[in-house]
Amino acid sequence: MKKHWRDCRLGDVLTLKRGHDLPGETRIEGDVPVVSSSGITGFHNEAKAQAPGVVTGRYGTIGEVYYLDQDYWPLNTSLYVIDFKGTRPRFAAYFLRNVLKDYQSDKAAVPGVDRNVLHEIKVRAPDPTTQERIEATLTAYDDMMENNRRRMALLEESARLLYREWFVHLRFPGHEHTCLINGLPQGWERVELNNIINVTHGYAFQGADFSEETTSRVLTTPGNFRIGGGIKLGKPKFYSEAGPLPPDYILAPMDLIVTMTDLSKDSDTLGYPAFVAKLPDVTFLHNQRVGKVVPRGDFFPKHFLYCVLCDERYRHHVVGAATGGVIKHTSPKRILSYEAGLPRKRQLIEDFESFAAPLFAQINILVESNEKLRAARDMLLPRLMNGEIEV
Repeated sequence: MKKHWRDCRLGDVLTLKRGHDLPGETRIEGDVPVVSSSGITGFHNEAKAQAPGVVTGRYGTIGEVYYLDQDYWPLNTSLYVIDFKGTRPRFAAYFLRNVLKDYQSDKAAVPGVDRNVLHEIKVRAPDPTTQERIEATLTAYDDMMENNRRRMALLEESARLLYREWFVHLRFPGHEHTCLINGLPQGWERVELNNIINVTHGYAFQGADFSEETTSRVLTTPGNFRIGGGIKLGKPKFYSEAGPLPPDYILAPMDLIVTMTDLSKDSDTLGYPAFVAKLPDVTFLHNQRVGKVVPRGDFFPKHFLYCVLCDERYRHHVVGAATGGVIKHTSPKRILSYEAGLPRKRQLIEDFESFAAPLFAQINILVESNEKLRAARDMLLPRLMNGEIEV
């Protein structure tokens, strides 16, 4: 064994604690991140934990670890580090991610992490100097990914700002000369999404055909949706190359999908949309509890519809009627019953599509770039953590 490493328990390196309850109705607008098993889910005016912070999910999203450089509120769906015991905090986030990557829960229905069990896991921990070197190596990849994420956020926000300006605040070109009738501009009408699109169920791929090894087939799951909308590809679920594959359940790049199940207490991602990523040598499969949005006719403004499915008014409609206890569900029927105010003439929506389509195409390029960076980082992570690669 290298002299810079020691055998110990995880609890000798870090002490984790369960997060704190904070019902949505008690939150007060502020700048303190509220962190759940899915990441930052909102903001509050009070912090429960000081920066730097390392947070991971207690159940649902296992293996995702979040590093925070500002004071925060960890929710009770998460575990957070309360004592780093001399471990470098940024290194601790990588270290914990490596420990959790193969964690197997004994909870059948909802996978869970028990902090007492985690504390007893046997690990190898490097000295502070080695920690610093490992951290610097991995942080270089994360910094590039973060820069790409910021660019993606700016591109998407440009589309959402125009959507809100034209279709929420009703300040579209020519609005000055258009009168309002029952809250809508003249020439507009309230239309159920059911008149424009359908949402189709995914296929119940059998667990026996899931693969622990990397394959070219990736199952889309509710865990692939970001809070607020968008694709998340951190922990793919692979499907065997030999498993049966109905052709109708192969997703194409830029297909519009929507999540109909959410494991989080606050329905963080329920009903949100995403575009299927275009990645080389990867086929995404339409799995159950994920809906595929398909047109009912020749009119399919999918970038506009993406923004509709991110609209807070739509979210209230879906989440307000969600069923289930810990696991929340919605349905195609509920999604399609949402009414949106739309102009009868298509020109305004087509103008929006012309603006938004290139933005989302650029976002997909950045998604692909980040996946290459993530793959390189994740290949290095275990080798750095077990001392196979010296730094």
